[in-house]
Amino acid sequence: MRYLELLSPARTADIGIEAIRHGADAVYIGASSYGARQSAGNSVEDISRLVAFAHQFEAKVYVTVNTIIYDDELQDVERLIHELYDIGVDALIVQDMAIARLNIPPIPLHASTQMDNRSVEKVEFLSQKGYEQVVLARELTIDEIQKIHERCPVTKLEVFVHGALCVSLSGRCYASEALMGRSANRGECAQVCRMSFDLEDEKGNVLVREKNLLSLKDMCRIDCLEDLAAAGATSFKIEGRLKDMDYVKNVTAAYSEALNRLIEKYPDRYERSSRGTVRYKFTPDVEKSFNRGFTNYFLYGENDGVFSVDTPKSIGKQVGRIREVYTDSFIVDAGKDKDVVFSNGDGVCFFSPNGKLIGMRVNRVDGKRLYPYKMSNQLRRGIKIYRNHDKHFVDSLHGDSATRHIPVSMTLSYNTDGFLLTLSDGNNAIAERFAFDAELARSPQRENIFKQLSKLGNTPLMLEKLDIEYKENFFIPSSILSFWRRRIVDSYLQYVESDIKSKRKEFKDFSSAPAIEQTCAEMTRDQSIFETANNTYSSSTIGFQFNVSNKISRDFYMSEGFKDVVPAYELKAQNKVPLMTCRHCIKFALGMCVKRQNVGNPTAVPKELYLRMQNGKRLRLEFDCKNCLMKTYLN
Repeated sequence: MRYLELLSPARTADIGIEAIRHGADAVYIGASSYGARQSAGNSVEDISRLVAFAHQFEAKVYVTVNTIIYDDELQDVERLIHELYDIGVDALIVQDMAIARLNIPPIPLHASTQMDNRSVEKVEFLSQKGYEQVVLARELTIDEIQKIHERCPVTKLEVFVHGALCVSLSGRCYASEALMGRSANRGECAQVCRMSFDLEDEKGNVLVREKNLLSLKDMCRIDCLEDLAAAGATSFKIEGRLKDMDYVKNVTAAYSEALNRLIEKYPDRYERSSRGTVRYKFTPDVEKSFNRGFTNYFLYGENDGVFSVDTPKSIGKQVGRIREVYTDSFIVDAGKDKDVVFSNGDGVCFFSPNGKLIGMRVNRVDGKRLYPYKMSNQLRRGIKIYRNHDKHFVDSLHGDSATRHIPVSMTLSYNTDGFLLTLSDGNNAIAERFAFDAELARSPQRENIFKQLSKLGNTPLMLEKLDIEYKENFFIPSSILSFWRRRIVDSYLQYVESDIKSKRKEFKDFSSAPAIEQTCAEMTRDQSIFETANNTYSSSTIGFQFNVSNKISRDFYMSEGFKDVVPAYELKAQNKVPLMTCRHCIKFALGMCVKRQNVGNPTAVPKELYLRMQNGKRLRLEFDCKNCLMKTYLN
């Protein structure tokens, strides 16, 4: 039996609590600092509150400490990790290799996607060094994931399934630092990839004007969970530590239902990693939350439908086409989806004939006739119309939009020693004995016993079955039954928490782990893709792309047999090196690929291509056709 985990983002502890309430098996959240989303920090006290809620359902809380760390910060990081361990955090998601060499408690470590975990050799290395779970690179295909699982069957593989996509290989993007002085590896990404560019040839001719040529659609793999699980993935991650409460509620619910359907299909193969039954007061729909259009990315191989060239903004869900246009309104033809209902306050949008996204707020609705606050003169018959704010749906997400409970049964028995109350959730059973001299009652007592024992209130439990294993009609006062209920519930929750603590696994100690044979060759095998004529490394050199930013991390690599370690880009900016290394290829997306699309006519493709930013700066594009990669350089 393999446990499957739905991992949801938490910008705040309250969002994390709602993620668990809506079906997450685990959540990941940033601490006060050193997380890859600097603006999504949380105090240890708030994270402690989240941990307490999560552990009631045997759900887990992972904390991101996945920035690169400078020498003068190591002591502060060490102190933070001790505090996180003390409040019961289940694991840390880390990037910097120095962390495991600090004086930290035995808390499991997960290898962040910022480590660029895309090769069998890299994952095998991390597994041998003690990482319990590895967050795989988003660009991997299903076959590549399966090969990693076959070589590392014990390592838990975490895969992204939904949310925003970085165009560069994760942890290998230096554009924000180079252009804006804001390091993505320090949690300060300026999102250069969401900006608009002109595409120029070597002569300065504009081939494409003001398009979002590096902006990708959002990932959606809700229909791919079965294939991912079969390939060896065990943790399914929703991106979005900057997303709001409504987004996390809806997307978590949608994927939780999809995961439940998978488990129902293969009950002897898979099981959810946390406990609890969830009931929703809305119908989840990922298209109704923020999205730039969807792609499964490169999961099944090359994909030319990955980028959102016209806008980096949310387009929402298509709700039809424009049937008629009037001076103050327009009519939507919903096609086969006759159930589409519009509301005052909806947000709708469309792409104008020149590809510009135009949005409107609906002021009044008359069936399918919409009256916006401000009418656009770009509307035309036949244009697709999208709804990027469904007011009725958003309203349904407010307040208590879901409940989560653990179904339990209770048994009440009696002997000469008194009453024995047992509580069971199917896996765990707790019993408490109570001395009480009961007298026979004049009226039936079963209904009141069930009523009092089922008042589980703010606990995560729901009483589904009560067995009374004595024939006498004893009178037990409601106050006594309430006391027994509180006592047995407290004992159950304490047992669950202690069981979670007892299952804590100690990670392998980096400091005592021997160097792995052939480490240099394995660790630098992928390094060649970053090399250029002006920037090559020997097989015994760790390049700047390994983001080594402190002495402890440097010493780690040296102890593994490397002769030289180049400092991180943030410490020593490198000239003429790729700022982005991308699997997304502009040539392929625009039909210019000489490897697949213009094999017989390569002269039809410009020799050189450049991206010109709106501030005039240019990025030179280089195409590594052997590895199907595109690189950007500051020209």
